Amino acid sequence: MRYVSMTSHNIGMNLATEQYLMNDKDFGNEPLVLFYYEEPCIIVGRNQNTLEEINHDYVKEHNIRVTRRLSGGGAVYQDLGNLCFSFVVPSDSEEFGDFKSFTQPIVDVLHQMGATTAEVSGRNDILVDGKKFSGNAMYSRNGKTFSHGTLMLDVDLSVVADVLHVAKDKIESKGIKSVRSRVTNLRPYLDEKYQNIDVPTFRDELIKGLFHVDDLDEIKDKEYVVTPEDQKAIDKIYEQYYNNWDWVYGKSPEFTVKRRKHFDMGTIDARFDVKDGVIKNVKFYGDFFGPQDINDLAQKLQGVKYEHDAIEEVLKKVGTQQYITGISTEEIADLLA
Repeated sequence: MRYVSMTSHNIGMNLATEQYLMNDKDFGNEPLVLFYYEEPCIIVGRNQNTLEEINHDYVKEHNIRVTRRLSGGGAVYQDLGNLCFSFVVPSDSEEFGDFKSFTQPIVDVLHQMGATTAEVSGRNDILVDGKKFSGNAMYSRNGKTFSHGTLMLDVDLSVVADVLHVAKDKIESKGIKSVRSRVTNLRPYLDEKYQNIDVPTFRDELIKGLFHVDDLDEIKDKEYVVTPEDQKAIDKIYEQYYNNWDWVYGKSPEFTVKRRKHFDMGTIDARFDVKDGVIKNVKFYGDFFGPQDINDLAQKLQGVKYEHDAIEEVLKKVGTQQYITGISTEEIADLLA
């Protein structure tokens, strides 16, 4: 395994670096783990409607950076009290959606640091004493999969409920009363010697735990440092995606039909027009996961009769699991019609 400690505190630049290292650098079959942390920002999932996920006035007033990631899942708020980690592996080494295989090594190190009640829970969360301190998302392309997640060491929790719009059905489905009641910081659960730890030191402790060493000098040969040539390519990705208004916000047309439902494996929000009994202009939003681009599934529904059997027939022929993992074709058909 190799590791990278990113130096930028710009979430867009860090996501661009992650994308570059996954798609354009060849580490063979050797897994790669990345660590980074950033100034206040919101990262929405690939399939989400950005303007409906954020409190735009609050974001603007507090100069919070907003960007979109390549992976699915929901919107998250981060600041300099949060540490992000990513694992990059060959796609055939892990099953898509199997978050536990990626997050368990992190949880094991946290146990060593005193957070003995930390556990992987639900589809993509890590909890401590039943409260969430980590959310995770996954993306596959060109034979590689990355799973990236957050670790809330000391995030300003007072901001979370103000900056994000969390749908009522999603909150109720988890049996809770508010966003604040669901989340916690990790610091109080660590051993006494880690109570005053800062994020860079926390990162280094995790790296040492993952590699089973006492000093980073023992694994100098395992660190990959981004080169000036790498950075040129990363800058291009940053401008193409993470600093691009169209990618971050997108253009959302008006729709005549809206169908939304929260499932255990994510929320699907489908919008489309129906003209002369035929489906037009389809768009899927949501925090679901899937290795393939959801827009390809939307295209398959263009021109289909707006009736349950016709929709279900198309969905079965296409195979929905590659676009929306963990939610059955029948459930999707029932939602749409």
